[in-house]
Amino acid sequence: MTDVLGRLAATLAGRYVIERELGAGGMATVYLAHDVRHDRKVALKVLRPELSAILGGERFLAEIKTTANLQHPHILSLFDSGEADGLVFYVMPYVEGVSLRDRLNKAKQLPVDEALRVTREVAEALEYAHTRGVIHRDIKPENIMLAGGHALVADFGIALAASRSDGATRMTETGMSLGTPHYMSPEQAMGEKEISPAADVYALGCVLYEMLVGEPPFTGPTAQAIIAKVLTSNPEPVTALRKTVPPHVEAALETALQKLPADRFASAKAFADALDRPGAQGHGGTGARSSSSAGPAPWRRRFQAATAVAAVALAAAAAGWLRPRPAPAISRQRVVLWHYALGALLDPGVVNEAMQAAIAPDGSSIVYTDSAGGHLQLMRKLRDAATAVPLEGTDGALSPFFSPDGRWVGYSTADGMVRKVPVEGGGAVTLAHRNDPTMTAAAWLADGTLVYT
Repeated sequence: MTDVLGRLAATLAGRYVIERELGAGGMATVYLAHDVRHDRKVALKVLRPELSAILGGERFLAEIKTTANLQHPHILSLFDSGEADGLVFYVMPYVEGVSLRDRLNKAKQLPVDEALRVTREVAEALEYAHTRGVIHRDIKPENIMLAGGHALVADFGIALAASRSDGATRMTETGMSLGTPHYMSPEQAMGEKEISPAADVYALGCVLYEMLVGEPPFTGPTAQAIIAKVLTSNPEPVTALRKTVPPHVEAALETALQKLPADRFASAKAFADALDRPGAQGHGGTGARSSSSAGPAPWRRRFQAATAVAAVALAAAAAGWLRPRPAPAISRQRVVLWHYALGALLDPGVVNEAMQAAIAPDGSSIVYTDSAGGHLQLMRKLRDAATAVPLEGTDGALSPFFSPDGRWVGYSTADGMVRKVPVEGGGAVTLAHRNDPTMTAAAWLADGTLVYT
């Protein structure tokens, strides 16, 4: 018995008897348990211990209770929640069936009629929740159960509770993310603070696409590669991959997968209705292949703090840091930008230092945190140089940022200090001390003002 399972079993003794592990995901481990009081089987989900520590159990549990009143035939309701020996758990009905992910793992593709039925039932659940102000935020095959010939949506409100809890920002800083890249809407990928029901419509479109063709609209070797496609590419039309898909279903998918939320269906119900109407056209007459909605142009407004580093990477490309050069050099430059700037924001498991990068105001160099030498330090790479070199005296550096004149590089340290070091090398100077060392973002304004969290 693992340490976590042992702590859980001891603390919940008399309430739940844990029988066995059912599975594990990015946020939680699921156990089959016996509800002693009500003499029934339940699915007991335990947040990963590191996630519980980051989010803060009390606030997370307060948020998750807002979804406890969702009662719908296609929604798995919340039975119970609590904290046991520092471990945050929530309890849902145990379903004698399989997840949609299990079904797809075996069948790869579903019959068209079955795929449409599952989509309609999930859409019904989403419409019910949306009219009550609840957005799922993490629709994916793993969260859709199949039992008794019907679909049941699990984990309603879990992603929302995590995003609202005390440690949501720290989650992003440590490389954890809310949402799954294959099914994440562009606005979620860009870190938009306000998420609308259109994000769930997009995710459901991705799920239907996978049920029909055998894989999600966008795939790639890493989370950051997938997100890059989500933001800049259009999916292959389903009829090009499976000719038996009716044209009106393809048209509905094109609308559901639009980059801009305003170009998608107005509701989950509208999406489901379009799947039932042969000859129906997409919302507003636009399609997923429309050039008007392709690419990152709609996302030029200011990013939220969690994606500020990604904005720097995209701005650098526009400023010419990736100017034309022989093919191998272009590849190397792009890898640096995506890996250090965007990847860690979206790829669970990427360590904190991988997301730390800053580009000089004149575009001449990039500075980033690296741990290749066994400890954190700043590395500086000139735009035309083949390799990066360390900036001396920057051991333990995080979140680098340039002074407006480009002569200094500021950075944070794990012990809460904010320091600066000459870009050409020299001794570090302490600028400030943080009350909370876990918050590392900082910026140097044009008038010399230092701003930090």
